Amino acid sequence: MDALSRLVDAFRCLPGIGPKSAQRMVFHLLQHQRQRGLHLASCLEQAMLAIQHCQRCNNYTEQDLCALCQNPSRDLSTICIVENPADVAAIEQCNAFNGCYYVLMGKISPLDGLGPEDIGLPRLRDLIIREDIKEVIFALSPTVEGQTTVHFIHELLRGHPLRISQLAHGIPSGGELEFLDANTISSALRNRAKINV
Repeated sequence: MDALSRLVDAFRCLPGIGPKSAQRMVFHLLQHQRQRGLHLASCLEQAMLAIQHCQRCNNYTEQDLCALCQNPSRDLSTICIVENPADVAAIEQCNAFNGCYYVLMGKISPLDGLGPEDIGLPRLRDLIIREDIKEVIFALSPTVEGQTTVHFIHELLRGHPLRISQLAHGIPSGGELEFLDANTISSALRNRAKINV
């Protein structure tokens, strides 16, 4: 395989990038952006070598502890459990949560060969006990695998004096009922909020 084919094949490892998109990107870099392509390669190599998992929350960081876990203004007694670092970024953009996180890097999925140990549940349990965590918030996808993971963690934590909650699921802001699926509408009805008059 020649260098061009190897580069196209390398771009295909990215989610949502098929053979045509990968080829288009490679041709663009070679034709118009060679210097930026070299810069991209350098940044990619540096990141792959430097970025590791936070020893506390499992998020990405270049240090032993990520910036969130090192921040003294964060509430270390509250943990929001998420599937991946992208979920942390999404919640942080809202500026509505001041606790810390635990990033599972996946969810329990027997079909994919992922069990409790593969997503760090023993480590999560140890963290909750060791640091005397007071509240756990589940922010996992409302899929079968996500809810299976929530159930498993809930059982794992049974007997610990914790406040446990889960993000509400329902109608998105700006969404119209006629375009939503039945499961979303059912979840919104079950988790409806009281309006004070």
